[in-house]
Order: sequence, then C-alpha cells, then structure tokens
Amino acid sequence: MRKLTFLALAFLLRPGLDYAQSDESVTNYYTSHNKGKFFVYWGGNRDHYSKSDIRFHGETYDFTIYDVKAHDKPKGVHVDYINPTRMTIPQTNFRLGYFFHDKWNASVGVDHMKYVMTQNQLVNMSGHIEGHAPFDGNYDNTPMYMTEDFLMFEHTDGLNFISAELTRMDDITRFFDVNTDIVQLNTLIGVGGGVLYPKTNTTLMGMERHDDFHLSGWGADVKAGLNLTFLKYFFIQSEIKAGYIDMPDIRTTYDGLDRASQHFNFLERTFVVGGIFSI
Repeated sequence: MRKLTFLALAFLLRPGLDYAQSDESVTNYYTSHNKGKFFVYWGGNRDHYSKSDIRFHGETYDFTIYDVKAHDKPKGVHVDYINPTRMTIPQTNFRLGYFFHDKWNASVGVDHMKYVMTQNQLVNMSGHIEGHAPFDGNYDNTPMYMTEDFLMFEHTDGLNFISAELTRMDDITRFFDVNTDIVQLNTLIGVGGGVLYPKTNTTLMGMERHDDFHLSGWGADVKAGLNLTFLKYFFIQSEIKAGYIDMPDIRTTYDGLDRASQHFNFLERTFVVGGIFSI
C-alpha cells in the first residue's frame, strides 16, 4: 500500500518537476544563446608604443629621425567620458557588434587613442634641410634634441583606429555553480583591422600646422579579454590588444606637399561598459 501511495505521489508531482526544469531552461535561455543579439559599449584606454623611425619630407627638406619614443595622454577618471560635448577629449573606445553565432560576433568601432612624441629626447637624424635656419644642413646619424622650436609631433585628436573585428566569446560560468541570469563570466579572443584617421598636431620648424583629419594608413591587432555580464543585459569588459600601425601618408603642415610617415607596434588596455540585447 505504501509503495502504491509513493508511486501515485511521484506521478502527480512529475508535471510540476518537469515544469520547474522547463521554466529554469527558459529562464537561462537568453544568457546561454547569443546568436541574433546586438551589443554596444563605451569606455577608455591606456596605450604603449614601440619606438619608431619618422620621416619628414617636403619641397625644401627630407630627413628621418630614428628610434623615437612616444607615450599616450591619459585623462584619468573624469566626467568628460560621459559629457557629450567633450567625449573626444579623453582616450575612448566605442564599438557596435552583432552575434551571428552563439560564440562569434562581428563589430565595427573606433579606438580613439592618443600618441605624443616625447619632447626634448635625443635621437639620431639623417637627411637635409634648406631654407629653415637655424636647422639648415646635411645630417648623417647626427644626434639631435627634439626641442619645441624644431619639432612637436602628436596624434592627439587622436590616433583614431577605425576597425572591424571578429571575436569569439566563451562562457566559463559553467565551471562554477552560478545562475547566469544574475552574473556571467566570458572569455574573449579576437582579431581586427582597419584604417587610421588621425588629426595630427605637428609643429615643424615654425611652419603653420595642418589642422584637419586625414586618412593616413592602416592597422591590425589581436586581442584577449574578459567580459562580465550581469542581469542579462549589462556588462563590463576589459581587453588587451597588441597591434601594428603603418601610416605612410601623415599631413604635417599647411603646405600640401609636406608629409610624414611612420610605423610602430602598440599595446592597448581597455575598460568599457555596455549592453547586450535582442531586437
């Protein structure tokens, strides 16, 4: 009799158990499937650059400075990151993407980095200058200080890397006893490539600088990072990008014949906040 009673109770409770399991799977479906979702994020970055050789040439000069050091221009924690009228002043990152697969997404965006040649450094210089006293002469690996009256060279509005990226995202929350509707931890790896559209601030031997955006070259990168999504729709994310930039056509002065060229490696660290949603 007890056995029959137990079997009857189990039969009556089974629909409820099945419903609970089904309800849990429905609840977690959003976080366990990404295909068809869009995401957008905004944040900031810090940047490190390798040394580079920079060539400057025009009608009356053609010279190269070697192993030039440069740094970024951080703003720190500041209200400008969320002030619509001043958002381009700090170093920022914006990206919009779409998941075409549960683990893969494609995105487009801008890494607004800043590149500042370190002032007053001593470098070697080769080439010639005419008609720009007191700098006229021929140079052959000649030591030269990068003083402000000779050269100031910055991509500070900025070193704009406009790129498309392909990224794989893997949920590692499954290794922990965590409800992904509350919090979800993901790893990221990806590759990207695009164009450089800087507004270069160059003061060269006292000549009037060119003050406009200009398509100057291309770049490529690989990246890895972590994404922490919470309450299904919001996330914070941090990435490390290692990349290469080649800019053979940099505008320098008001004279359209004046140009500079350089290529270098970069390491970028980002921290962003964003949202992920279905339409």
